[in-house]
Amino acid sequence: MGMGRVELIFLCLVGLAMVQVSYAQNSPQDYLNPHNAARAQVGVGPMTWDNRVAAFAQNYVNGLARGSCNLVHSGGPYGENLAWSSGDMSAAGAVSLWVNERQFYNVGTNSCNGGECLHYTQVVWRNSIRLGCAKARCNSGATIISCNYDPRGNWVGQRPY
Repeated sequence: MGMGRVELIFLCLVGLAMVQVSYAQNSPQDYLNPHNAARAQVGVGPMTWDNRVAAFAQNYVNGLARGSCNLVHSGGPYGENLAWSSGDMSAAGAVSLWVNERQFYNVGTNSCNGGECLHYTQVVWRNSIRLGCAKARCNSGATIISCNYDPRGNWVGQRPY
């Protein structure tokens, strides 16, 4: 016996809802919220999501995932933070790696002390106002995430905030 029209529509809607649930794990807000929380802590205004910047990020991480799966910066027109995990990594997990570098940033000297902090300063760079991020899985099962910032930050001699 075939399905009725109502049953078929219901199954289609359930299928669409399932796709939305999987997308929601790495939605624009999942990247924006922790970025904007870190920015608010230092008095910097929020960024907005930019689909053009996100498309650049997606294209780039797709290429990395098809290749060596190594973290190599794109050299593109945007500021860029990259994260890598041997397994799955969430948007919030990647951003927290970068934000946790705050402990190494010395506001008084505008320098990194005792560790890497340039990912953090890019997150909170006051002039970066558009964000686009993307995630790709490598054949090995590793994950690469890229967030790109427009305009780019980390200009020598300038302070992030």
